[in-house]
Amino acid sequence: MRLQKLTRQPEFIRHTACFLLAITVLCVSVDVLSAHDLKSVATPNSIKIMQGNRPVLEYDRTPGKYKPYVKKLFTPGQLQILRDSPADHIHHHGLMFAISVDEVDFWMEFPEKKPGREVTDPNSLQISNQSHHISFQQKIDWQSSEGQSLVKEKRTITVYQDDDFQCSLLTWNSKLTPAQAKKSVKLSGGHYFGLGIRFVKSMDQVGTFINPTGKPGETYRGSEKLVRANWCAYSAPVDGKMVTVAMFDHPDNPRHPATWFTMPSSFAYLSATLNLEKEPMVLSESQELDLIYAVAAWDGKIAAQEIQKTYENWLSRTSK
Repeated sequence: MRLQKLTRQPEFIRHTACFLLAITVLCVSVDVLSAHDLKSVATPNSIKIMQGNRPVLEYDRTPGKYKPYVKKLFTPGQLQILRDSPADHIHHHGLMFAISVDEVDFWMEFPEKKPGREVTDPNSLQISNQSHHISFQQKIDWQSSEGQSLVKEKRTITVYQDDDFQCSLLTWNSKLTPAQAKKSVKLSGGHYFGLGIRFVKSMDQVGTFINPTGKPGETYRGSEKLVRANWCAYSAPVDGKMVTVAMFDHPDNPRHPATWFTMPSSFAYLSATLNLEKEPMVLSESQELDLIYAVAAWDGKIAAQEIQKTYENWLSRTSK
């Protein structure tokens, strides 16, 4: 009876009902897409990656700072793992990349020691939004304290949202070439120089490092270790909940597998290095140093087998 009564209503009422139903379906579809797709929000000082309304990553590119870096990185459960500029080491910035070039130190930030600056070209930013990942690219000029250009970098960071990855995952790609006026440059630095992570305070002194070799590595000093492996991971609590953070080295990187610097005491630190302290590298004007790493952050304490599976999955879709 209701169907019969409906068919007897004026034509415009039936059309209106169909229109409202279509609008409802459309609105539901848009909500579903916005909850799963990644999106980027760029300002002169930062790039933020969101999944729906949930933060995934924040990249600091504030003009005038010593270097651009990843300031915040969240696990899928919304636990933030990076610490920026703590009082004990104000030059530690979340996830950052720095080495020495022609004896100019880009890691430290003490003015009296004349550190270098990684100067971002604000007009070079390019953002690419794909269905399961977002990439942003920028050009960076590595300058001495006197403003001399030493190295040019093209940096690309890719953030993934994929059902195959049960973690927050980013790829960091840095391509370095000598500045135009340089015939060659010498790359060197401390035993921890490279792509480094400073963890939040709650992760200090209570975590565990693992790597696929199962070996602790060579003791450098105190609790500091140096170990060569395809990847290295650290598990520790954040807000009373365990998280695991791993860094991956790409097989095409020079000196693969990476030499990992690990530090569990005083504060927790993990760095992917090229072992430049023992083996400095000379980069000629015709050469490009192409480095690609990944950082994965999980909720919970993740076993080595699962980390290895994610590493292999990352490799399968990553190429230079």
